[in-house]
Amino acid sequence: MLLGFPVFLVLLAAVTSTLVLFMQVPLTVLHQTMFGSLDAVALLAIPFFIYAGELMGSSSVAGRMVDAVRASVARMPGNLGVTTVGTATIFGAVCGSSAASVATIGRTMLPALTRTGHRPEFSAGLITAVGAIDVIIPPSIPMIIYGTAASESVARLYAAGVLPGLLIAGLLILYVMWAARRDGIRSETVFSWRELGLKVRRGAWALGAPFIILGGIYGGVFSPTESAAVACIYAIAITRFIYRDLSWAQVLHCASRTAFFTAQILIIVACASVFSWLLTVNQVPANLVAWIQAMEVPVWGLLLAINVLLLVVGCFIDPLSAILLLSPLLVPLVTAVGVDPVHFGIIVMVNLAIGLFTPPFGVNIFVAQSALGLDLKTIYKGLAPFMVVYLVALGLITYVPQISLVSMRLFMN
Repeated sequence: MLLGFPVFLVLLAAVTSTLVLFMQVPLTVLHQTMFGSLDAVALLAIPFFIYAGELMGSSSVAGRMVDAVRASVARMPGNLGVTTVGTATIFGAVCGSSAASVATIGRTMLPALTRTGHRPEFSAGLITAVGAIDVIIPPSIPMIIYGTAASESVARLYAAGVLPGLLIAGLLILYVMWAARRDGIRSETVFSWRELGLKVRRGAWALGAPFIILGGIYGGVFSPTESAAVACIYAIAITRFIYRDLSWAQVLHCASRTAFFTAQILIIVACASVFSWLLTVNQVPANLVAWIQAMEVPVWGLLLAINVLLLVVGCFIDPLSAILLLSPLLVPLVTAVGVDPVHFGIIVMVNLAIGLFTPPFGVNIFVAQSALGLDLKTIYKGLAPFMVVYLVALGLITYVPQISLVSMRLFMN
């Protein structure tokens, strides 16, 4: 990995070497485990949600969301920053892709933030960090991967992610409002019920997507996987027939990009599953659990150590790879000390969301740099306060499990 090889190739090489040199196991197990790991209905949601995000990101959907949110928060100090947070949260409830959120919302909001006098580092930090909410707010692609790796219900994880995601959004809004007062940023818009009605009506179809997706899941109308397919049909309907933003050629182009991104994800899933199998048959998780139990580490100390580990790992490895690498080791460990695996899943999501905008290899940093033309030095300077906000949220979510579990019970009953 230090030499720059792809993660899937590192995992595959490690497993293959171990099987050939140290284990008396037929090599056919390699193929069987790789292909068997992809034979999961939950994984079908990945290409569907990516496709829905591609369609909406290529159309005027994000702009309509921005207009509606901005009209509703016109009275609030720092309303442009609040609009950025609110739109990212809504957009995350449609596609679940942090990078797509940074690129799509950043193109709309960065010029407006710059024009109204916000500091360049504040604007860069906000846009880069706010997309990480999409990992926590359902529907989240990393949650699907965690659910598969940990044999946990994706619907339960989605339900548990609602309040933590809203908590992070709320803390970000409070900081944005404080920063606007500190910098003397005045609103350039005046709240108007008429304007709000016009913007909401104009963006009604775009704003309806999260309600259809999440309402269908928690209303028992369809499963998370089926909701992803519904999101695709809905996205095609509004972008092609209602808003008429996309031609059929553009719809097909979004499909080809989706196939490419899906292949990138699933090849990591297949190779990481073989790695997980190797750890399990060699009883690595069981031995690790026994070792930790023998040390009598308190639960709070174990969770603190895991948070530090995940924060460090998130600086260097993308969330999907990190989940697939560490879940076979960490889930049995925390389950043995009484931590709910759903609650732990949300802890993992928040940690890896922070990793998305943490130097040196945060994915959102590179998206902001390449797609929005932002300077790396400016981004790094602006990220520090947002990292503090996320760490405060991580502490609350880690040590107040009811934030996640109440949310799950509320939506699953």
